[in-house]
Amino acid sequence: MPQRRTLAFLVLLLAVPPLAAQSPHTFTEACHGKGTLRYIDGIPVLTVSGTPEEIGEQIGALTGKQLGQIARYPKMLVSLIRGQAGWDRLMATSKKLLPQFPEDYRKEMAAVAKAAHLDPELLLAGNTFPDILKSGGCSTIIVEPHRSVTRGPLFGRNLDYPSLGFLYNYTLVTVYHPKGKHSFVSVGFPGMLGCVSGMNDAGLSLATLEVYWSKDGAPRLDTSGIPYTLCYRRLLEECGTVAAAERLMRSMKRTTMNNLAVCDTHAGEVFELTSKSLVVRPPLDDLCLCTNHFRTAELAPTEKRFARLKQCWRYATLEQAAALPQLGLADVARKLDQVNQGSHTLQSMIFEPATLTLHLAAGRPPASALPMHTLDLGLLFRPK
Repeated sequence: MPQRRTLAFLVLLLAVPPLAAQSPHTFTEACHGKGTLRYIDGIPVLTVSGTPEEIGEQIGALTGKQLGQIARYPKMLVSLIRGQAGWDRLMATSKKLLPQFPEDYRKEMAAVAKAAHLDPELLLAGNTFPDILKSGGCSTIIVEPHRSVTRGPLFGRNLDYPSLGFLYNYTLVTVYHPKGKHSFVSVGFPGMLGCVSGMNDAGLSLATLEVYWSKDGAPRLDTSGIPYTLCYRRLLEECGTVAAAERLMRSMKRTTMNNLAVCDTHAGEVFELTSKSLVVRPPLDDLCLCTNHFRTAELAPTEKRFARLKQCWRYATLEQAAALPQLGLADVARKLDQVNQGSHTLQSMIFEPATLTLHLAAGRPPASALPMHTLDLGLLFRPK
């Protein structure tokens, strides 16, 4: 994005007034069918199970009010950056992506829209706009067992995205029990079918990070691919290890370029992904770091105009963790706070795959400065 456009975008973001005051009770505790929504240690946790239609109905019934409020977000963001014409183009493009949705997810999305009394096109846009419009930042650090105080891997992650003054109020932890698949948790927002941060009952954990430039000539968007958050959900539903996730990821046609940090109970890696390539970047000295740039020889741009990508301040800050012989939860949390991006840091979390534990801070940005709350996912993954 040219400098002038970037400055104009920042001015617009600062001009947007908050649409809702921060509240610890954005969601209402309730039950619907097999689904429940409750607060656990201050974190809203939605638990859903069954067929795609049943899961969709539970999501729509239990978060319909919040869905109606947050459905404004994609149009606001797109219109700020690209104007009304940009929103119209995005809607047209999102419809081209719908046929690539796996059938189960199309059924679930239709059931969500029906139960929430929400325009299905808005829900479709909310689940495809990340592929079409890149706006995120994010940082991750994976500490392998040999370097971890806990003797199990630690997987830290900041979700950095424009809040527009209200998105941070809608963080929702959703525990899925899909019929015939792995149970998994997704740290996201109401109506998000796919996954940007999550862990399954085998301990496989992942987090996605936007990437904007690639050496392999891949397009920014291939509308014949599967929206990337849905690809990542499939990994959690069908895989138990990093190796299995890599095999499945290679088999799926992708829409765009991303980094995907992945970790199981033993080790972590980064998948550098485009619609044409998948290159695995392994840990270095038992640390696997990632921000928003490709770093492998195969995909990292080499032109002079991209030289600054190798100088990402967040990556350099994370690299300082190498000075510590071992890292514990507090060390990882501290590194995440050191790379926070102010008003964009909506969520900060640490996954412990070996113990199926999630530590999460979410709320008024930067979330990394807030206390982390702990969820025992092992308990939440047990069948009801």
